[in-house]
Amino acid sequence: MNASGGRGRRVILWRHGQTAWNLERRFQGSTDIELTDEGVAQARRAARLLASLKPDAIVASDLKRAAATAAELASLTALDITHDEGLRETYAGHWQGLTHDEIIAQYGEQYAAWKRGEPVRRGGGELETEVAERAAPVVLGHADKLPDGGTLVVVSHGGTIRTTIGRLLGLESHHWESLGGLSNCCWSVLGEGARGWRLLEHNAGTLPEPVLGDDD
Repeated sequence: MNASGGRGRRVILWRHGQTAWNLERRFQGSTDIELTDEGVAQARRAARLLASLKPDAIVASDLKRAAATAAELASLTALDITHDEGLRETYAGHWQGLTHDEIIAQYGEQYAAWKRGEPVRRGGGELETEVAERAAPVVLGHADKLPDGGTLVVVSHGGTIRTTIGRLLGLESHHWESLGGLSNCCWSVLGEGARGWRLLEHNAGTLPEPVLGDDD
């Protein structure tokens, strides 16, 4: 699924700001949770840095936490935001709304199998490969519209970003866990070379922050 090489495009995959459920280590999945005041402040700080990279386009998940994060960058760049439900976080069924400890207690073997890289429908929800199959084409479709040397900002969620990066880099799905998670309002950068996409930065941001949330 790599893009044809040579155009020098760049994709910045930006995780949304902090939510109350992130702080509680409560699995959000596709539940539509808003940013905290700190999450809004994180988005504003990060947006100033990302605006300096002069993005050409912004596409975001339609969930409130991602849409509000994207809005901070849009206000600085005057770019329109395209919202796409294909960029939503992994639907995780019965896991959604549970804390990390509750998931371990109730679905310990399922959690362990997922961490081992096995294909698991967490809580009866989506496989990671299914998330990549819906999200990666959205990213590639918008990247294909960029001018040569252009930059796309994708505002999404920790799990969706990780699986999308894995797919765009051509990694086998059982290796996606090795990419690690993104902290709130941090981002990863993919650059286009002659042989496709490559990872230029991962979990970049202003200061090191713990990874809190769905994909740690």
